[in-house]
Amino acid sequence: MPTPTKGPRLGGGPAHERLMLANLAAALFEHKRITTTVTKAKRLKPYAERLVTFAKRGDLASRRRVLGLISDKGVVHELFTDIAGAVANRDGGYTRITKIGNRKGDNAPMAVIELVLEPVSPKQAVVAEATAAAAKAVPAAEAPAEEEVVETEAAETEEAPAAEAEAADAEVAETEEAPAAEDKK
Repeated sequence: MPTPTKGPRLGGGPAHERLMLANLAAALFEHKRITTTVTKAKRLKPYAERLVTFAKRGDLASRRRVLGLISDKGVVHELFTDIAGAVANRDGGYTRITKIGNRKGDNAPMAVIELVLEPVSPKQAVVAEATAAAAKAVPAAEAPAEEEVVETEAAETEEAPAAEAEAADAEVAETEEAPAAEDKK
């Protein structure tokens, strides 16, 4: 049995609170952002994030469980297809609450709650894309790699005498410069 929420319930009774949260969640998934009171936004956040987690699973049991809470099939379809795909790489934190000041009529503190649909971070998205591209390139490069090894061994044997000659020339140049540096002291 879930632990009851602390403080007074939204709207009076528990059934009314459940319906209100379901309707707020449906509006959030339909419009991607809604303006409401801070209290309702804070109460909606874990409810909506739990539904997004079910949508990320994507199986039939999860869809039926969400349909038991949100009765609009169009909103549930959008949740499972669009929103779940947009937050697939995110491990939580699917919503964001931003306080916007007080309401004019009754001075109630207001907030905007919105879905966070952008990638986790642009740098991580680029790194993940580069890693995927490198993984695709590796299987294609493995077959010609054996031929390249044979070619490089042949090239190294031809270049070895030339490299030894260059190293000897560099040593001679260093010994010629060394006495000149000692004379200046």
